[in-house]
Amino acid sequence: MRLKNRLAGGAIAAAMLALGAGSALAQAQPRTLRIAMTAADVPTTSGMPNNGYEGMRFLGYPIFEPLVQWNLTRADAPADIRDGLAESWTQDQANPKLWRFVLRQGVKFHDGTAFNADAVIWNFDRFFRNDSPQFDPTGSAIARGRIPVLASYRKIDEFTVEIETTRAVSYWPYLMTLVLITSPNSFEQGGRDWSRVAALPPAGTGPFRLTRFVPRQSAELTRNAEYWEEARRARLDRIILLPMPEATTRLAALRSGQVDWIEVPPPDAIASLRQANFQVVTNSYPHVWPWVFAAGRANSPVADQRVRQGLNYCFDRGGMVTMLSDTAEASVGFFGATDPRFGAPQNRYRLDPARGRALLAEAGYNAQRPLRLKIAISPSGSGQMLPLPMNEFLQQSLKEHCGVDVDFEVVEWNTLLGSQRVAPDQPAWLGADATNVSLVSSDPSQMARWFLSSNFSPRGSNSGHWGDPQFDAAMAELETATDPARVLALTRTAHERLVDGAPWLWIVHDLNPRAMSRRVRGFVSAQSWFQDLTRVELQ
Repeated sequence: MRLKNRLAGGAIAAAMLALGAGSALAQAQPRTLRIAMTAADVPTTSGMPNNGYEGMRFLGYPIFEPLVQWNLTRADAPADIRDGLAESWTQDQANPKLWRFVLRQGVKFHDGTAFNADAVIWNFDRFFRNDSPQFDPTGSAIARGRIPVLASYRKIDEFTVEIETTRAVSYWPYLMTLVLITSPNSFEQGGRDWSRVAALPPAGTGPFRLTRFVPRQSAELTRNAEYWEEARRARLDRIILLPMPEATTRLAALRSGQVDWIEVPPPDAIASLRQANFQVVTNSYPHVWPWVFAAGRANSPVADQRVRQGLNYCFDRGGMVTMLSDTAEASVGFFGATDPRFGAPQNRYRLDPARGRALLAEAGYNAQRPLRLKIAISPSGSGQMLPLPMNEFLQQSLKEHCGVDVDFEVVEWNTLLGSQRVAPDQPAWLGADATNVSLVSSDPSQMARWFLSSNFSPRGSNSGHWGDPQFDAAMAELETATDPARVLALTRTAHERLVDGAPWLWIVHDLNPRAMSRRVRGFVSAQSWFQDLTRVELQ
């Protein structure tokens, strides 16, 4: 079957209407940057955006900040963490489950109220305490799925908070990048209604303020001239964000001058964009584009490891990279094959139809009884690259090389994300044998998040319910290890289990392409899902 894009045309039409207003604004204000996102809608604006990490990139970190930030200043090395709303943090040596965060003083929310320990506790209650007046079910579902090991938290004094985890986890500061802090006063101003807070707009502490948004059309950010870190005060006056899920629509908008920057240009247009003097920027970053198998659902063929391994030998990764004009790299594991953390797994996946068919035959699938799969995908979304043609390529390649029949359930991006927050036997998983959700692959904290047995959804983000005792044991030791050599050895052991256990179909690693006008200056393509917009200028 051929894939069909089921998105309604209304969202695209609305975005194009918004573009006209954006173009007029750009003429009146030369320091207005217009960005076309891949999202089908403006991410939610109340302080914990949906639409995955694209939501965090544009409607999260620029406006609302976490205790621990990402350092996005370099293009030549993977991004690491730095101080944010917390100046420092320490792990208790006597009780390694306890972490103490010393908060930054003198920070103000956009509404003029003070940031302090009370604000931190109030925000944690928003996400992690069901009986709090400010409890936010939507934001809570996102936060809890990302941070399943939080046990308790408390205020020590006005600028110190203590957080306890359910077990000792050495990577806890990395997880603290995922809780964004909103002004408690904005909740009161919105009548204690998060939907009304989102329309105020709400107040964060970030380098940009959210000043206007129109659902499904646009969001407007303006410069926060009083931002607490003077060196990172934005050089732009305004950013206009426009949802455009169709790659061809984004391309047309860039070429016509209606926007200055597009996420994920169509690969077949990259050469012509460069010839037309547009900038096309790519870089490695921790992003894997897989099928997440429903490995823990007993009635699915992919519950059998032989099926999962066999499928990983049944398609042409090189052909897909060529189709994507080299804006991706072949994936044969969670980390790249040249990463020192990759290890030495028994399986080194490549196109090998004979081996793939043999593994499928061992599991009972052959020409007389072909393997049939249903895969849930989206037409666009955060980090989804070009999911329709990419999945069509997979469909054809798996059929050609191993006789596998693949059908697709095409749903909107946030519907697909919802499947990742429930068990694979629940209706929200859409009866699929796998879901195509691209995910972050930066460090051991993400390995734990996606693959630990203790993180089975809905408690955590192991949505396929794959479990492996050897992986769990390696991660348990890694979480308390302090010697860097031992940490690396344990990471390699854990990663070998991910390759050989094949909880995902390892397809490609994205190279993060974006295209922009030559007027855009100062952009550093960080090796991260997130980018620093404060350094960007318009010529």
